[in-house]
Parts: sequence; C-alpha cells; structure tokens
Amino acid sequence: MSDTLLSVKDLRISFNGAAGSFDAVRGVSFDLGREKLGIVGESGSGKSMTGRAIMRLTPPSAMVKAEHIQLGDVDILHASEKTMYGIRGRRIGLIMQDPKYSLNPVVSVGEQIAEAYRIHARATSSQAREKAVAMLGAVQIRDPERVYRMYPHEMSGGMGQRIMIAMMLVSEPEILIADEATSALDVTVRLEILNLLNELVEKRGLGLIFISHDLNLVRRFCDRVLIMYRGRVVETLKASELGQATHPYTRGLLEAMPRIHASRKRLPILQRDEAW
Repeated sequence: MSDTLLSVKDLRISFNGAAGSFDAVRGVSFDLGREKLGIVGESGSGKSMTGRAIMRLTPPSAMVKAEHIQLGDVDILHASEKTMYGIRGRRIGLIMQDPKYSLNPVVSVGEQIAEAYRIHARATSSQAREKAVAMLGAVQIRDPERVYRMYPHEMSGGMGQRIMIAMMLVSEPEILIADEATSALDVTVRLEILNLLNELVEKRGLGLIFISHDLNLVRRFCDRVLIMYRGRVVETLKASELGQATHPYTRGLLEAMPRIHASRKRLPILQRDEAW
C-alpha cells in the first residue's frame, strides 16, 4: 500500500445505558493510504461510528478509547479541541448521506463553500468567493456563478451531493470520509458521483474512506474492503477479491444479494456465532 495517511489502532467505543454498557466498536484497526477503502456491514455494525471517531465527532455520551488514531504527527484521540478545529474540514472532510440535513437552508450554497475556505485558508471574502466558484466547476456543476447564489432547497439530490463534495474539497484535505454518500441517489446520479470521487482521489492523491452497505458498489469502486460485524472487523480483503471471501458473515452477506438473471431457493438463515 502507498504511504500511510491515517492509522487507527484498537479503536473501542462504548455507551452506558439502562441495561448496562454497550460496545458499539470493538478493537477496530486499519491503515489508510492514498486509496479507496470501503467499510461495509449491516446497520448497527459500527461503520459510521468509526468514521465519526476519526473526526472526534462522537456523541458526548460515547466513551472512546484507542491505542492511537494517528494522522501524520497528530494523535487525534489526545489532540486539543483547537488542534481538531484545524483538522476537521482542513485535513479530513466528511461527506454526509443527505445534503438537505447538512446544508444551512438560509445561506446560499456558494457562501457556505466560501465560508469553509475562508475559515481554513484565512482568505479574504473575494478570494473565498473565487475559490468557491472554481470548486463548483471542479465538481462538474454547470454555470457555477448562478449556482453559487442558489439555496439548498433549489438543489436536486445529485447537485446537493456535489455541493457537499465541493465544500469538503475546497480546503484540499488529505482524507475524505464518505458516509453513505450515494445511498439516497438514483442509479444514474450515483454513478456520476462515484466517477467524480474516483477522479478526485486519483488526481489529488486523497485517501477515501467509503462507508456503505452496498457490497456490489464497494466491489466495483473501492481498492480494499473492511467487513464489520457488531463493532468488529471480521475480514479485510481486496475489493476485487470480495467474491472469494471466507468469513461466514461475509459469505452470508454475499449470498443474500439479489440476482436478477437467476432463480434461487429461499435464502438460508445466517447462523451468527458469538465468537464473531
């Protein structure tokens, strides 16, 4: 793998509730280079919580422990909030699932992109506007000057997702975390967004963490895949070799995938092992 941008070692996240302590993430470890790393698993497997821990954006009730979450010379777990202020958005960008919940509805999309650049680059308003317009063009939005003045409710789903990508890329981060960034989009728009992300990773040398539940999509798009089950990584393999996975949980996910051109018997029940 290429040079390591991020190293996560023995990440553990737990919550205290009425029924006692619940472990949401249990000993997750991985390194991220200049690649597309997929994290796959069913709902509740700890995928999104892992991504938020990297950004130090877990809920206040979360108890987060790790040997380290290393970004270059910074251990994120022990960094000050002032240091994290310079990392979030500047060195690590987070693309959320649905832009309508992430964008400010009363501020134009261009101003929101410009604000992100102005904060992190200490740029003037005119410099920030120029950069924001250029970034709208970079994510293949036609007539960026017009779109700069538009508001989130005027955006389609695909355009809103491009706006989010532009906002996260305007400060030229080293790492992007895309959390179910294409799951709410139709197939055509999804392919456009994936092609855009792929082009940006290749041209800018970014590290991309692509969180998804779609095995077929991850197999085609990513370089490596982590399979998570109940807070643990149960299998790691090349995306192109996903069909040769050996762990029973991964095999169960693969066997449950729909097959349009072939008939099949009733799906078998996955026998879950407590040892997983």
